[in-house]
Amino acid sequence: MPEYVPIAIPEHPRLAQNIIHFARALRRAGLPVGPGRVIDAIRAVAAAGFTDRMDFYWTLHACFVNRPEHRVVFAQIFRLYWRDPRYLEHMMSMMLPAVRGVQEEKLAQSAEKRAAQALLGDQLPELPQPEGEEEATKIEVDSSFTISTEEKLKTLDFEQMSTEEIAQAKRMLAKLKLPVKPIPSRRGMAAVDGRRIDWRRTLRASMRQGGEMRSLAHLKPRPRWPNLVVLCDISGSMSQYSRMVLHFLHAVANEKGAGWARVHAFTFGTRLTNITRHLATRDVDAALKAAGAEAQDWEGGTRIGECLHAFNRDWSRRVMGHGAVVLLITDGLDRDDAAALEKEMERLHLSARRLIWLNPLLRWDGFAPKASGIRAMLPHVDSFRAGHSIASLEDLAQAISRPDDAGEKERLMRMMAG
Repeated sequence: MPEYVPIAIPEHPRLAQNIIHFARALRRAGLPVGPGRVIDAIRAVAAAGFTDRMDFYWTLHACFVNRPEHRVVFAQIFRLYWRDPRYLEHMMSMMLPAVRGVQEEKLAQSAEKRAAQALLGDQLPELPQPEGEEEATKIEVDSSFTISTEEKLKTLDFEQMSTEEIAQAKRMLAKLKLPVKPIPSRRGMAAVDGRRIDWRRTLRASMRQGGEMRSLAHLKPRPRWPNLVVLCDISGSMSQYSRMVLHFLHAVANEKGAGWARVHAFTFGTRLTNITRHLATRDVDAALKAAGAEAQDWEGGTRIGECLHAFNRDWSRRVMGHGAVVLLITDGLDRDDAAALEKEMERLHLSARRLIWLNPLLRWDGFAPKASGIRAMLPHVDSFRAGHSIASLEDLAQAISRPDDAGEKERLMRMMAG
């Protein structure tokens, strides 16, 4: 909570301009702040006055915050934006670790990273100077992000990205969508232009007309949306890819209107962990922090066969209804019994409407299915695609609704047969 600190009254035009810049930072951090709220905030500050920090904080809080999960983000951005030089250094240490003289041992909270990305992603505007306050150090961050740079970042391997590139990639992944087409259903819904006749509704209408049938009611198929089930490998060789893919899945799970009935997520390394409830948290950093705390085998070994067996035994019937689509994210490098792995993959494939395998090893041109785990798993997937970059996830969004898309499976199956 911001402490009580008197603030000198600035010029009204400059104050209005800073409120606008502050609202833009909140919008970058995920708060639904539109022009109407900005106008209301300026009018509210003019009516309430600008006497101390506490009153100013709660005036803007009342205008910009309407959900409990936005309170922490608002508090962090407010403290950073409205002048706290030491806190600004802490934010810079998280965004740019190479800044000289910044040695912070404090761990970053989930909302702090979003505040740093929202504010330091653009050049900081000129802020009003309180009376008696020392001149704060001016920090300018060049965030020019040209189209050519964006295209280059899309094709860059997640494992080769710098800290700054990872932050930019996460913002791009948060905007990606994974739409899906509905599954044909026998159940119908009322429609004027439907092809089927709704005899029940037609007869009920005729009874209200004394038995006279004046018109026919029609039906069209009621859309039925599938579940999305994600099994993500978090072993040592997959840790960086898993973190980026989970950022993408968080955006998919919180995207309204994408078509999925529900999104279920599981991580596996040496054991299977259900992290579905954590993806429901709107703050992506808090969600992944909680998921990482629950998945205690992060960056450990790999037992794909045993983890798939646990999923098929304990979770398959619970989450695989409604024609679920399964995303399996792993490199397939498993040293356990290949026969047992193949058996579990076959069972998983029979339970799913579609089984899509994302493998970051496909980034290599000379990739060949030589590992025993890959050879056991490949015949039992519908599509085999790369999953190492933003561009590969964009391709997945385009291909997931195409039932004929097999990715690289047919080519690799020919290599196995040869």
